[in-house]
Amino acid sequence: MNPGRRRLIAALYGLAAHGIFVVGVGAMVLNLHQGMRFSLGTAHGAAAWLANALLIFQFPILHSFLLGRRGGALLARLAPGGLGGALSTTTFAVFAAIQIAMTFLLWSPSGVVWWEPHGTAALVSNGLYAASWIFLLKALYDAGLPLQTGSMGWTAVWRGEKPVYGSFPTGGLYRWTRQPVYLGFALTLWTGPVWTPDRLALALLWTTYCVVGPRLKERRYVRRHGEAFRRYQAAVPYMAPRRRKAA
Repeated sequence: MNPGRRRLIAALYGLAAHGIFVVGVGAMVLNLHQGMRFSLGTAHGAAAWLANALLIFQFPILHSFLLGRRGGALLARLAPGGLGGALSTTTFAVFAAIQIAMTFLLWSPSGVVWWEPHGTAALVSNGLYAASWIFLLKALYDAGLPLQTGSMGWTAVWRGEKPVYGSFPTGGLYRWTRQPVYLGFALTLWTGPVWTPDRLALALLWTTYCVVGPRLKERRYVRRHGEAFRRYQAAVPYMAPRRRKAA
């Protein structure tokens, strides 16, 4: 493949990953803040709960599949010219962004509001919500933004190189918890100021995934990194942060 076509493919994949990511995360920030009240979904009654349930479960199911061996093999085939393997992190980011965008743009609100804070309560709630997003952004940074955002794949293809995967992260927030990204994601689900049955259902089910899902990820890390990751597991707690033990 000539360099011009290779760079065009890399740029298109990068634009898709980052463009959809901005839309999806923007919709997530707004809709969690507002208790899942603002969306494009128009279903009502039982149809709404069914549609919303599909949106809730599609994320952990497909996300976990794509992180596994079969999902990785599928991602490696989703680019022309034999570039699928190098672009797999970008393709994965595209799928994740689409899933987030679907959930928060196509949700069908119930219209029921249990609690919406005002005055001091609103300030405190908004402060906690902002802090949870800052924590999540810090966790993503510590985990490696090129990998987390998918830029690792398309930038490597643009340069005509293969992506370079480092070892598992151990610095920053990873000194205190092995899963700060999942912890931060869960915090965003629970700290929004407006409480509705919609948001409670989403928070309960996605938090369950945040607690259970990383177990599968850690099994892959054990197979890949062996004793080094086992020592890290012994020294750093799984989810709840606390002072690190001597490894």
